[in-house]
Parts: sequence; structure tokens; C-alpha cells
Amino acid sequence: MERWLGPRGDLLYALMRFMTGVLFACHGAQKLFGALGGTQQTSNPKLLVAGLIEFFGGALIALGLRASYAAFVASGQMAVAYFTVHAPGGFWPIINKGELAVVYCFVFLYIASRGSGTLSLDQAMRRRPSGRQP
Repeated sequence: MERWLGPRGDLLYALMRFMTGVLFACHGAQKLFGALGGTQQTSNPKLLVAGLIEFFGGALIALGLRASYAAFVASGQMAVAYFTVHAPGGFWPIINKGELAVVYCFVFLYIASRGSGTLSLDQAMRRRPSGRQP
């Protein structure tokens, strides 16, 4: 499998980064706008900040624009969410319903370590000519 998927690793990473970012932004859209079956949570300062990080951080991650920084912040937010919301319900994430927060936390930590990668706005901006002639 590695022989077949290995050469496509950069493309698969870009797809994972995009999908994870979009799904995370959807959580923010629920909190900020009451979209996608959610309830607007802007009157609670903690949930407002969470919604802003989720929506804008998810968008930056999906687009690959400063994804390392956005993912690092998002990873921290998911760690805080896990320990403040889920961990009091028990030690195991499967019991306290915190497995999604744990998965997001570690996927974002990986994205923070790897960066935006291929098919990203960061890559497109690096390739863009400066417009100056030598």
C-alpha cells in the first residue's frame, strides 16, 4: 500500500488538511451563526472565542494560509475543550464523548508541524513572481 499511496502523500496530505479545516470551520459556523443545525453561541464569551477560532482557523487551515499557526492555535483550543468539557466526565475519551476533540487536537498538531504543504495559498504565494525585473 505504501508503494501505491506513498508517491501521492503530498496530495493526500493536502486533501486531509482541506477536509479537516472545512469540518472544523463548520463547528465555528454553528457557534457564530447558528448554521448547520447549530445554535448561535455569541452571548457566551468562551464559546464566542471558540467559534472564532474554529471558523477562521478552520478556513485558514483548509486554504493552506498560515496553516501552521492556525493549526497550532486550533490544537490548543481542542486540548482546552477536552480537559474542560469532556475530561470531567471520565478518563476515557470514548466514555466522556471527547474523542473528536482528541482527534482534532492531534491532527492539528501534525498540521502545525508540517505546514501548509502543496495545493495551498502559502505555496501559491511563494511561487508568485515579485514583479520586479533584475
